[in-house]
Amino acid sequence: MSDLCYLGIDTSNYTTSVAVVTKEGEVIANLKAPLPVKSGERGLRQSDAVFSHVRNIPALMFDLREVLQGKKLLAVGVSTRPRDVADSYMPCFLAGRAAAESLAAGLQLPVHEFSHQNGHLMAALYSAKALRLLGKPFAAFHVSGGTTELLRVCPRGSDFSVEKIGGTADLNAGQVIDRIGVAMGLSFPCGPALEALAMENKKRVPKPRISVKKGTCNLSGLENLALELWESKKDKPLVAAFVLEFIARTLSAMTAWVRTEDPKLPVLFAGGVMSNRIIAQKISEQYEKVYFAKPAFSADNAAGVALLCRAKYL
Repeated sequence: MSDLCYLGIDTSNYTTSVAVVTKEGEVIANLKAPLPVKSGERGLRQSDAVFSHVRNIPALMFDLREVLQGKKLLAVGVSTRPRDVADSYMPCFLAGRAAAESLAAGLQLPVHEFSHQNGHLMAALYSAKALRLLGKPFAAFHVSGGTTELLRVCPRGSDFSVEKIGGTADLNAGQVIDRIGVAMGLSFPCGPALEALAMENKKRVPKPRISVKKGTCNLSGLENLALELWESKKDKPLVAAFVLEFIARTLSAMTAWVRTEDPKLPVLFAGGVMSNRIIAQKISEQYEKVYFAKPAFSADNAAGVALLCRAKYL
């Protein structure tokens, strides 16, 4: 293995991440620090997120010292915006940009900027062992607390050209999970705890009435139905299973629409919500040529940014 490597930095709204990729394209470090959210709260103000990133980055960089021992950095990659669309901006990404530019200036290295979304796509491709998809268009779901989008992705040099072809018309999937989880007394973010509860459920899950039209879904109804179920049953495992069943059926119906448009189009699933093994299993049982990242590469991470940085440098 070469001693040459690339660094990635990502400062999303809920996680500070740094990652290192070798010249050969192997992720050798994927470190994260969650941003603290007060008990009972369902999110963070941007000012609080920026402050937490500023505190987290030095500690994560310190942890990278052993990884980088004897290695030579060639370039620094950083996510500077949520998506590759006009006016895509969130202040939390300023913390990552400042760290990347400061480090690169001191070491006289190039800095390559990418979108947070494209970092998710690249990390998912790597983790799902689906890098062969880089040679042709594919469909992708980016499903998280801040995004529920269905995309048509075309490789463009070392990055992606992304077109939104569907998604949610109201709430994001991660938003609904967190709202229901907090209502049941779970800590934010609620995804892992909700998944664990759903695995405990032994009761019949009410069949959800989803709302999907072509590539567009509505998820606000899920919040209302789940909260009604919680008020009537007070059964956390049952409610958790219902929520995940609703989301799985919704994404499955949207996938079916993609396949009616192009039966052979591969479909990639990325984003924090897609680290849920229950949802992934339900969709995988119905379709071929669907790809899921491992949880560490599906939730927010800097590995995808580091991989894009490597591709850009090369």
